[in-house]
Amino acid sequence: MTPRMLPDYARPDRNRRVLLTRRPNGIPQADDFALDEGDIPRPGEGQMLIRNIYLSVDPAQRGWAADAANYSAPVPLGGVMRALAVGEIIESRAPGFEAGQFVYGWFDWQDYAVAEPDQVLNHIPELLAPLSAYAGPLGINGLTAELAFARLGRPERGDTVVVSTAAGAVGSLVGQLARASGCRTLGLTGDPEKVRRCVERFGYDHAVDYKTEDVGEAVSRFSPDGIDIYFDNVGGSTLDALLARMKMGGRIVQCGTASVASWSPAPVGPRVEREILTRRLSWNGFVIFDHRDRFAATASRLAALIASGDLVYDEDISTDFASAPGAIARLYAGQNRGKAMIFLG
Repeated sequence: MTPRMLPDYARPDRNRRVLLTRRPNGIPQADDFALDEGDIPRPGEGQMLIRNIYLSVDPAQRGWAADAANYSAPVPLGGVMRALAVGEIIESRAPGFEAGQFVYGWFDWQDYAVAEPDQVLNHIPELLAPLSAYAGPLGINGLTAELAFARLGRPERGDTVVVSTAAGAVGSLVGQLARASGCRTLGLTGDPEKVRRCVERFGYDHAVDYKTEDVGEAVSRFSPDGIDIYFDNVGGSTLDALLARMKMGGRIVQCGTASVASWSPAPVGPRVEREILTRRLSWNGFVIFDHRDRFAATASRLAALIASGDLVYDEDISTDFASAPGAIARLYAGQNRGKAMIFLG
């Protein structure tokens, strides 16, 4: 195993944690959380002790912190903030899991986690890529990009594909997968530097800064005949503008709603039924956790693409545990430059 695959890290003698102490009003802010530390927990029968190495920062954490209906129960106040993480098994009392192996799953924002096998999303007996990649392109970001685009987008050579948050941890991979499928690609992103990266690093045919350009007009210039696939991570007014520019039989993959500030009360927008009906659109929501049986095989395929150089990715890694409470707000402000995570070295 090369140093490139595995970073240096120690085993602290205390367990630092990030606790959710207040329900956020919209996007979680740093003062919605508190830091504490305590003893290292011990695993019981059927459990394992995991030393977290990379803590993931994901847009979905906004919903997990909220006291609102979602696809999972909210994090209880005073509880450790729910999060995905990559870590090493330190001690195992769970059959099939051995000390020294690496795992990715629901281990939360803390140094050490006691977990059961059903909390593990990917068991990593052998590293096929740098360990950090298992929290990004080989974690839910890459799995979402691959499975949602292929299964719901149903790309065909020559299709026109538009992706929002195109430089993000999911969007940057969708753009590359679309290009590899022979599609024309347009990325929507939030600043000039990200526009440049979309084209020069991720291979988009064109990219647009939605803050300075009219998205609808830019899409019409890029593809006067319309859009075959819109991979949507933001919802809101961008989706409104693109619905009227979908081709007959177009496919919309609803992967996120990052632009909507609050769902309580639900915002009111244009009526879209007529566009869906007359254009014969397919509009599907995608939640990655519905597809756990496909995780291992999909991660292996993506690892092969990374190893061959056919899939590139960027990482934005903080080494400051104390930065975790503000990490979700930073993500929604678009301040990250790649997959956001915290390294617990």
